[in-house]
Order: sequence, then structure tokens, then C-alpha cells
Amino acid sequence: MKFTFDLVGVSPVWQFFHHQQQSLQKPQPQAIEYLSTHKCTLDALLECVEPVPIKWGWNTEQVIDTVVQFWLNNSETINYWKVRLIDAGNDNILVARLADITALQAEFEFLLGKN
Repeated sequence: MKFTFDLVGVSPVWQFFHHQQQSLQKPQPQAIEYLSTHKCTLDALLECVEPVPIKWGWNTEQVIDTVVQFWLNNSETINYWKVRLIDAGNDNILVARLADITALQAEFEFLLGKN
């Protein structure tokens, strides 16, 4: 199984919470998780990713490696979102997406009406 990790934005806490509540009320997309943290650090991201492999039965080492590789290979993106998070203020969080690549591709195809 192959995974993808990406930082997708900065959001007010209440808006992210509302989004998560709505996603619980509809059928869950297969193996796609949106995570949040108040800090843009590798440690903070790993902490919020920690429970996800257990939920989906994923290989924990592979998931952690995916996040670490993202961190090592995307310094410009990380710096961009770090500044955006600071600019947004304390009532905002950084949002990240962790997904099985096949599930994410299926989700994108659904959104584009290709299924």
C-alpha cells in the first residue's frame, strides 16, 4: 500500500471541527484522513498522525515514513504554511491530509465525475 501526505491549508478551529462532524454523518471516504495541529512542526504532525494507522489497519512505519519524507522534501511548502499559520492567529490550525493513494485517486475521480 502506498500513502500520500500533504499540507492542505489553514482553517479556523470551529470550521475544521464542523467539517469533521459533517464527514462523520455521511459515508466515510475510504482511507482518507484530514488532520489538524496548532503547530507546523514534524513532531506535531507525527503526533496527530499516530492514531490513523490503527484505525485503517495501515503499516505504521510506512505512514510515518511518508510524513517524514514529505517533511524532508518540501521545505518551501512547509515554510509557506508555517507563515500562513502564524499570520492567521491562535484560533486557527494547520490542516493536513493523509491517504492511501488509491483511495485519494478514487475520491478525486468522484469529485470530477469520472466514476
